Amino acid sequence: MDDFIFSNYGFIISASLVLIISFWFGEVSRKTNVPSVLMLIVLGVLMKFGFDAMGYSDLNILPILKVLGTVGLIMIVLEAALELELKPEKYMPIAKAFVIALIGLLLSIWAAAEVLEYFVDGMTTEQAWLYATPLSILSSAIIIPSVTTLVEWKKEFHIYESTFSDILGIMIFYFLEGRMHNSGHDTGGGGNFEYAMSVVATLILALVASYLILLVFQNIKSHTKLFLLIAVLLLLYAVAKQAHLSSLIIIFVFGLMMNNTQLFFRGPLSKWLKTQEAEHIYEGLHVITMETAFVVRTFFFVAFGLTIVLSDLWSLNVMIVSALIVASIYIIRLVLLRLFIGGDILPQLFIAPRGLITVLLFYAIPEDLAVANFNKGILLFVIIVTGVIMTIAMIQDKKRTGVAVNTANSNPIGYEKWKAPTITEVVESDGH
Repeated sequence: MDDFIFSNYGFIISASLVLIISFWFGEVSRKTNVPSVLMLIVLGVLMKFGFDAMGYSDLNILPILKVLGTVGLIMIVLEAALELELKPEKYMPIAKAFVIALIGLLLSIWAAAEVLEYFVDGMTTEQAWLYATPLSILSSAIIIPSVTTLVEWKKEFHIYESTFSDILGIMIFYFLEGRMHNSGHDTGGGGNFEYAMSVVATLILALVASYLILLVFQNIKSHTKLFLLIAVLLLLYAVAKQAHLSSLIIIFVFGLMMNNTQLFFRGPLSKWLKTQEAEHIYEGLHVITMETAFVVRTFFFVAFGLTIVLSDLWSLNVMIVSALIVASIYIIRLVLLRLFIGGDILPQLFIAPRGLITVLLFYAIPEDLAVANFNKGILLFVIIVTGVIMTIAMIQDKKRTGVAVNTANSNPIGYEKWKAPTITEVVESDGH
């Protein structure tokens, strides 16, 4: 039996069953509002019990988890960027979502860092901020497929906010890591200036690369060019990361350009754009990113479930630290939503799960900056609790859907002109 499970055909059968189960989880999620990723994590935990029973408790899947997480992150950000329409009526909603994401992220990092520094022995202030960053980032991998039943302006708000949170959180994480490695904990402005210049350089590179990619690929006649395009984007991301640039910006800018070609190709540049070819690339790319994100997300969260040690959750210290961090998340979110949106903040208040990027960045913490006394149960506890809270909020919102629809016209200022994303129906139909 063991030989069959780890054989080529056994692996194919197992992977196929996981994908089929994941699709079924998506259908269950659409009907119950229970996030499919939570079900995938549980599936991974159950598989771990099975492997332990067969004597394979020492499986090292961390390298696989890191690769899946990186590719999944790229696909999810690209998928979200392909949804963003840069139109005048969208500027205010996008700006609000950006401000809420940025301020919420910074305040959450500060609050979590204070808790970690106080309760975790041997953790410095700099290390506390580094560890707090992954715990403070919204999970677009969970949010985007979970908010399809909300009214349009709320759904778009969550797509924008979670995407900005992902990108900003990753930039802050690597900024903190760079300062700790290269600046010797120096608090001067030199490191800040260098990082700002790297962001500017990344933006310039992103724009130049995006223009070149689109101009080249719109002239390629082959029907197999879309996966070639994905390969080019993955290559750019990896090379930029090796050069210590904020490489996720490249993916985000390219996605924005693909969905807003008329905005980027204006004046003299318009003669270089082949509109019909660009639309074909956009449509095909959107389907591929959506499907790839589904596959990668499935295996990532199952693999994460395989790494979970449930005994880590039963520590009193873990429960106290995690409870304080979770409480700070919703207190900060309550203040920001009431300040920027007003009274209609349900279920948005409780849609703040942590997930793929939290796990990915946690495992990206260098060994020389790691804290031996940090219990991984804190990570798991925060992910599970925020996911469960979102699930309960979504279920309650579904029960009062009739009221929500009837009051949908009473949108807060800045959201009254929001329209449905052009491709959101595709996401709804997939359920992932």
